[in-house]
Amino acid sequence: MEWTEDGFVLGVRAHGESALVVTALTAGHGRHAGLVYGGASTRQRPLWQPGNLLRLDWRGRLAEHLGNFKGELMAAHAARALDDPLALAGLLAACGTLDAALPEREPHAAMFDGMAALMAALGHDGWPTVYVHLELGLLQELGFGLDLQACAATGATEDLIYVSPRTGRAVSRAGGEAYKDKLLALPAFLTEGGIGQPADVLSGLDLTGYFLERHVFWPHNKPLPPARQRFIETLQRISTTACG
Repeated sequence: MEWTEDGFVLGVRAHGESALVVTALTAGHGRHAGLVYGGASTRQRPLWQPGNLLRLDWRGRLAEHLGNFKGELMAAHAARALDDPLALAGLLAACGTLDAALPEREPHAAMFDGMAALMAALGHDGWPTVYVHLELGLLQELGFGLDLQACAATGATEDLIYVSPRTGRAVSRAGGEAYKDKLLALPAFLTEGGIGQPADVLSGLDLTGYFLERHVFWPHNKPLPPARQRFIETLQRISTTACG
């Protein structure tokens, strides 16, 4: 069995003295792992970094086997983010969250496209907004999409500023006034478009994090990925510094 496809490196762990077990995200084969012989060597290690886009060759005797990866670098996103602490934190958060949330070997082409969009935006103005959309897309792909089109209480399509933690549906200012303390904040960029400011992005991450934790990670007794929390802390620190 073998296949060749472009894939983003999501996770890497050591195997023996010089090999790596690499998890990658492809459009056609989903989140897929493979053994890389000599992957920990000085020559190969820069290739197998989270976020990098590789042309992957996978071979295994049987489809259900771990198999082996060989890779050719297509885009060195990891190296591009090294000098930007926030970009690096966001890259690692995206890789860690997708690696932990997506089922193995189940195609999710939309998530491959979402990861490509984030890597293309990384380092440019507004890329954290793209990150929030990536997590919204992840919830959608896993069957837990949020309905942010109209108010769950009144049907209104304007002034949507809350989300019900129970249903995942938007709630308008008027519709949620009586129980606003129990609702989640809905940042405007998720309904109106545009680029969210750091505080808005943090609200967006609180929103997606709530539903990821509730629907994706809690049922499997897993916490949200630590890399995601480090991204939030980095964004908070940079936001506070900028305001100061």
